Amino acid sequence: MPLRLHPDVTSADTDDGTVLLHLGTGRYWQLNATGAAVLRHLLDGDEPDRVAAALAARHGIEADRAARDVHAVVGQLRAAKLVITS
Repeated sequence: MPLRLHPDVTSADTDDGTVLLHLGTGRYWQLNATGAAVLRHLLDGDEPDRVAAALAARHGIEADRAARDVHAVVGQLRAAKLVITS
């Protein structure tokens, strides 16, 4: 399930994460550092479960919780039409 940014979305890295702007709607979305890392890995082609496993290992959290969180981020990005499936 490779993801890419919607063609109408631009991104900018900040000190605290990433800001996404949907040019079609004019809405901004801010991702914290962890959310930005999740998005970068997904855009690089990593599968959500692999991203979740890396987060769990890095932050010492349960794999199930990390998987739920990553899948929630993907769902929110899709619902907001910020990403599309390649």
